[in-house]
Formats: sequence, C-alpha cells, structure tokens
Amino acid sequence: MTEITIRVNGRERRIAVEAQATLVEVLRRDLNLTGPRESCGQGVCGACTVLLNGRPVSSCLTLAVLSDGADIVTIEGLAPEGELHPVQRAFVEESAAQCGFCTPGMILAAVSLLEDNPNPDETEIREYMSGNLCRCGSYPRVTRAIQSAAARMRVERP
Repeated sequence: MTEITIRVNGRERRIAVEAQATLVEVLRRDLNLTGPRESCGQGVCGACTVLLNGRPVSSCLTLAVLSDGADIVTIEGLAPEGELHPVQRAFVEESAAQCGFCTPGMILAAVSLLEDNPNPDETEIREYMSGNLCRCGSYPRVTRAIQSAAARMRVERP
C-alpha cells in the first residue's frame, strides 16, 4: 500500500492505495464517487473520464499512485453549490442524456473542450468528443448541448 494525497472536488484526501489500483477504482470504491464509470477498462469509451489537473483523462487507465498531488474533478464536484454547471444545464435542456451511463464523462470532456475553445464549431466538437462513446446514439443532442453551453458561457463570462 502507498499513501497518496489527492485533491478531489476541492477537498484534500489522504488515502492508502494498492500499487495496481486505478483511479476509477479508488474514486468509486474508496471515496464513494460513483460518477466515473468503468465500462471498457481500456480507455476507449470515455465513461470513466475525470478532470486531472484540468485535463480529461481515462481514470480506468490512470494508476491512482500516479495521481499523488493531483487535483481531480468528478461529475460530483462540477456543481458543488448545487447550481448546475452550464454544460450540465445544457445537457438537461437538450435531452442529451438517454440512459445516462456516458453522461458524466461526456459532460466533463465538454467542460474541458469549452475551457480550451469557447466557440467550437460542430466539427471541432465531434472531434474532441470522439473519445466518449454513447451507446444510445445521442450524439446530435450532445453536440447541440455543447453549442448551447458554449453560447451561454460566452455571455456569462466577465
């Protein structure tokens, strides 16, 4: 076991982890954060996406011990005051989530996209989101939700 310190959703946590434990395992099992979902276990579906130091990563491929000192945001930490993030609001308004399994990873990837590019076109959205698979096929709604969130965020930014 190795003790690591991570900042998860704004809260510093010290936790003992096994050398082979993935970040998604630690988040779900040890910290009871069930937003990141393990689906493929190979980093190709995006269901386990979290923001690690502001960047989207596949937490099923990230060893927890390598996250020592990192700042991690899961879907649970995106709206800590209970007010939905603009991307979350847009996903609701556009009915971009059907079964909801991929939604946390999609939302976090979209947040990262809009931090990098506050005005992406449809092609840029599709390319950036290509690492997040939706088995329900709600891609057109996801694209509309991201475009809507981008417009809202451009207006809301100082």
